[in-house]
Amino acid sequence: MTDRLTMQDPREQYPRPPFPKQPQPAPGLAERMTPEPDHGETSYRGSGRLAGRRALITGGDSGIGRAAAIAYAREGADVAIGYLPSEASDADDVIKLIEAEGRTAVAMPGDVTDESWCRRMVEKAVEGLGGLDILVINAGHQQFREDVSQVSTADFDVTMKTNLYALHWIVQAAVPHLPAGASVITTASIQAYEPSAILLDYATTKAGIVAYTKALAKQLIEKGIRANVVAPGPFWTVLQPSGGQPQEKVEHFGEQSAFGRPGQPVEIAPVYVLLASQESSFTTGEVYGVTGGAGGAGIA
Repeated sequence: MTDRLTMQDPREQYPRPPFPKQPQPAPGLAERMTPEPDHGETSYRGSGRLAGRRALITGGDSGIGRAAAIAYAREGADVAIGYLPSEASDADDVIKLIEAEGRTAVAMPGDVTDESWCRRMVEKAVEGLGGLDILVINAGHQQFREDVSQVSTADFDVTMKTNLYALHWIVQAAVPHLPAGASVITTASIQAYEPSAILLDYATTKAGIVAYTKALAKQLIEKGIRANVVAPGPFWTVLQPSGGQPQEKVEHFGEQSAFGRPGQPVEIAPVYVLLASQESSFTTGEVYGVTGGAGGAGIA
């Protein structure tokens, strides 16, 4: 892994395409990716910015959720992660990394398309952590389809339930537990602003996440709780090879960014730390774009 804190040319800091073809069945495992994503396992250094906080992160086994979980633990937070049972091997690694920092880790395998599970997950996190101060809703489903005729009702349903319904269910369950000063962070995408033709349903949900979070922020600030959105561009996560992109696009993923490469999950983790910390005390209802120079999803 690179030393991400040493000044260097960011274009050369991480691997550049072409990458090998690497199809996986959804939801996929980060441990099978080539090159291996950098979630901050050895490269993220904390400074106590979240000392004593308690965080729930959905999709915390891999990708951006994993990077946020590692960063939060190294900043002093206890962390509960939600993930699908089939992602247990990735999740086990994250739990070990959290515990290595001397923090409490709570593993919660389950399917967020199930409303009852979403509500139980929040309760299990509150019980395991002794409360909840940070909520990161990050779990997502992405499956490319070349034409609108190929997007079945089942496809649309699972994308909507994973990316939008679960957001609503989890927020409803979590808000009664959040104290003043707490932070809610959702994960949208540049797809909310610049949708790809092959990601019709996914882009729709990401635009919905932006609108939902902005409206939620107006409600929650009356309780002293902030809510913000992070909108990533092309990041090297398991969403891509496990059906999120055609394999020919996986080979060249991120090549069109200004950097000529995709972002690594650790490169967006500091934004999740900032939005969870008291340093962003005057920030709510914002969209933070981390797009590799693509624009469109900047702070809005």
